[in-house]
Amino acid sequence: MISERAEEAATEPEHPSPAQTPQGHTSFKTTTGGLDFNSFPLRLFQKSKKLGIWDPASISFEQDVRDLKSLTQQEITLLMHLTSMFVAGEESVTGDILPLMRAMAKRGWIEEELYLTSFAWEEAKHTEFFSIFLQQVMQTNQDLSHFHSPSYRAIFYDALPKAMEHVLYDHSDAAIAKASTTYNLIVEGTLAETGYHAYYTMLERHNIMPGLREGIGHLKRDEARHIAFGVYLLCRLCAQNTSVFAVIEEQMNTLIEPAIDFINEIFDDYEQMPFGLKREDFIEYALSQFRKRIAKIERATEQGYENLLLDTID
Repeated sequence: MISERAEEAATEPEHPSPAQTPQGHTSFKTTTGGLDFNSFPLRLFQKSKKLGIWDPASISFEQDVRDLKSLTQQEITLLMHLTSMFVAGEESVTGDILPLMRAMAKRGWIEEELYLTSFAWEEAKHTEFFSIFLQQVMQTNQDLSHFHSPSYRAIFYDALPKAMEHVLYDHSDAAIAKASTTYNLIVEGTLAETGYHAYYTMLERHNIMPGLREGIGHLKRDEARHIAFGVYLLCRLCAQNTSVFAVIEEQMNTLIEPAIDFINEIFDDYEQMPFGLKREDFIEYALSQFRKRIAKIERATEQGYENLLLDTID
């Protein structure tokens, strides 16, 4: 009798495997021409070194603990709901970025690879930040995965890791574009920014939880650089291969439906939405972010990716 594991393995699609013989280096850019310090990724790297230095463990949550006591049970549940999706999402993107780093290394794009080292470090800090908040303020270590709706799972449990892991063995322009579109434009540029908008509506308008707001402010600045890198990378790919834009557009159109469903599923869980949040506000916000990302790629592709304005990025 075939074991269950063997049967599953037999039905799994085969993927190309990396070369069996490890390959050595043939040269190093730092000694055969030097780094391009004027390149967009290295200028982002300088920004990250200056502006990305913040410590989640140094943020005070004393007032947040006091503010939590003034919230209704429904408001606490929604806060837990939103945070559970963010912390899992940050954990996901921390690990899922690694294949893209490897793909940049394989291409010899050392400037992009150098920036992505700070990218991964920042995602790790985001994971730490939300984990600290859950433990110190929400005071919970319980399983929160029941908050992860079908559409959330479709993106974070399935589409994102598959697109990213694919570039471990496929370093083509199309594969990298699909991965970056999923990661930078949908997960970060649409879903995460819509989530920040929710936090702002809940917390800023009610002037509560300054520690959580402080951390999210840092996260937004980090993510602005991440999204800028994604736009740059996709434009660079489009500049050298015009067929790539169709891949970007197709992936955006494929994932926008579960992204909107994801928002609807959150609202469907509550008979009366806490904090006065309105479904239509967040759907329109997500769609506006979606449209903004596509438009920016189109403009930057036409104007040349090297003309992106770095001074607009915190």
